[in-house]
Amino acid sequence: MNATLPTAEALRAALAALLDGLPPTQAAQAVDRLIASYRGTTPTDAPILRDRSDVAAYAAYRMPATFEAVRSCLDALREAAPGWAPATHTDIGGGTGAASWAVAGAWDGTRTTVLDWSEPALALGRELAEASGIPGLRAATWERARIGTSPSPAPTDLVTVSYVLKELTAEHRAVVVDAAAAAAQAVVIVEPGTPDGYDRIIEARDRLIGAGLTVAAPCPHDDACPIERGTDWCHFSARVSRSSLHRRVKGGSLSHEDEKFSYVVATRFPTMPATARVTRKPQIRKGQVLLELCTKEEALQRATVTKRHGPLYRAARDTAWGDAWPPPGDD
Repeated sequence: MNATLPTAEALRAALAALLDGLPPTQAAQAVDRLIASYRGTTPTDAPILRDRSDVAAYAAYRMPATFEAVRSCLDALREAAPGWAPATHTDIGGGTGAASWAVAGAWDGTRTTVLDWSEPALALGRELAEASGIPGLRAATWERARIGTSPSPAPTDLVTVSYVLKELTAEHRAVVVDAAAAAAQAVVIVEPGTPDGYDRIIEARDRLIGAGLTVAAPCPHDDACPIERGTDWCHFSARVSRSSLHRRVKGGSLSHEDEKFSYVVATRFPTMPATARVTRKPQIRKGQVLLELCTKEEALQRATVTKRHGPLYRAARDTAWGDAWPPPGDD
């Protein structure tokens, strides 16, 4: 059973219940400082989340978006490996556990361990997990670990590393990616959908392939990315519903926002990668749909799907940025 929607609703409810008393001024100040930290270019050797007020602000500000981005990546993994389900999961640098919520929504019964160097983040993560009512989250283990320098995690089926690499030096990034590759059967790494976030994903992708894993998503191949560095970058978008708490902390009025992210999924077991991946929002015009694609032939292509293509045209009109192309069953 896919519990993604109930899990998303449970996350919003848990955040509201635990964080609704957060003073708006204190929350805004903490959010401003966190934004400055995350948008900066200097890696840190100390946790960004220093105390409970930081962690509470972060949870309200970032957890919904991180959850939706990781959920999208896990959907791509599930499409590439529909018969596979992880019995165990380690969330490296998991903080308050957004990626673990996404895993709980994707599969039932996965045993999760969250590793992070911020004890306040782990503490709030435990509280949110307990408030979730979701058995897999309530049974999760939360352990303090210095990311990038601690011993490698124990063998596990799935490792997630979401929005962590930016905080680390190049040396520590390599340690984390290599540790994930050595420990897991499947690795999911997510970074902001910015040029530098994409650069870190390509760096991680290269290391995962070098460690013997194969790419399951988003790329249709293990060859070099066909995008010329410095001219463009590969990223995707996830729609995030904003609760009233979310809008208050972020100072926004819209009921939703779009989270841009870059990612790579790599595995040690066989998968069925997409024949091609839609790399931009499809352009729907009268009688035709224009799709920007990354293909197995290590090339970027534009496909024009017209009414003459019949069912494929109807499928193209329903295709979203980041989807596999053609849709499963239409290959």
